[in-house]
Amino acid sequence: MGAAALALGLASPASAVPRPADFGQATLTGFAVLPAETFVPGSEPSGSAIGAGPFNGIAAPFSGQPVQGFSGVVRRGDGTYDVLSDNGYGNKANSADFLLRVHRISPDLRNGTVKVLGGFNLSDPDRRVPFALTRADRVLTGADFDVESIVRSADGTYWIGDEFGPFLLHFSSSGRLLRAPIPLPGVRAPENPDLNGGQPNIRSSKGFEGMARSVDGRHLYPLLEGTVDGDTPGDLRMYDFDLRTGRYGSIWRTYRLESPSNAIGDAISVDDHRFLVIERDNEQGDAAAFKRVYLADAADRDHDGRMDKNLVADLLNLANPRGLGGFGRTFRFPFQTIEDVALLDDHTLALLNDNNFPFSSGRTAGKADDDEFITVRLARPLHADRRALQ
Repeated sequence: MGAAALALGLASPASAVPRPADFGQATLTGFAVLPAETFVPGSEPSGSAIGAGPFNGIAAPFSGQPVQGFSGVVRRGDGTYDVLSDNGYGNKANSADFLLRVHRISPDLRNGTVKVLGGFNLSDPDRRVPFALTRADRVLTGADFDVESIVRSADGTYWIGDEFGPFLLHFSSSGRLLRAPIPLPGVRAPENPDLNGGQPNIRSSKGFEGMARSVDGRHLYPLLEGTVDGDTPGDLRMYDFDLRTGRYGSIWRTYRLESPSNAIGDAISVDDHRFLVIERDNEQGDAAAFKRVYLADAADRDHDGRMDKNLVADLLNLANPRGLGGFGRTFRFPFQTIEDVALLDDHTLALLNDNNFPFSSGRTAGKADDDEFITVRLARPLHADRRALQ
């Protein structure tokens, strides 16, 4: 487990037990694109605080709300997906006119397109949030929360992880906040509204970036993007939130980054002790050198206090024998932020990028990134719990 579980003791060093074998080269099996300049029909203007630009050839403000910044994904089982837009334009100060939203999308891998079927804004009409919000109508904005991870419960409600608290947020199937934001005991970000002059102990934009749901549906496992002050640099805490009691457990798992300068993008459950985790560097385009999906095992067979890891997909070195997307025999997913992974079957993952509209240009220099949806077949099966595939 993690640092809070030191009472369990540490056994032999990591070097005493071989690291699990990596999977080998994964293969691109599907590619679809949602154009960067896609906006919610009939929506309010947005982007007034980011400057005029142009940014990668796109001027601001925008006449509508961008369908962008996918920071979480939920597979619905019918070929469609719920995708979560993050807080807008990168920070609290410039995102007050970006409405937090869950979109429903339908990728068509035959013709390489992504259709937006609709979606819903996140709101707090019942005044569950105890601090001041940006809008009088209590529609939530990127100045209120930085939403980065999402899971869907069996009852159709959504749990969303936030970075400003960090908080857990519970919404109805239509985006209505159901209870007050749930703070993380002992951890506060610089944007936390309850600091009251106190010191944060995690850096800005390093809160709940990933969140897995247990295969039995009874627990959430939110994963911080950054290291808590006092922990070993590069060690990230994955917490256990019991949905039956509404409380955090007293111990946590520890995910160890390959480099302290890396970050995680998403996490999902494979079974009751294994997780798929996206780990990435902060580069894009030709400079991107590290974009990977790991299988992290909380069983901790080497007893070093951290989850064991093995590489299942290098997203900068995917085989592309069919030349999908018009690319060569090797496909690169070279985006700064890759923040979405879903498990389609025991061999296959779906992945999406966060395009940071209009700022990122990882695919083509000087051109705002599209939202890309890809499917990837792993070199060998995961042997996942069947409930993780539902």
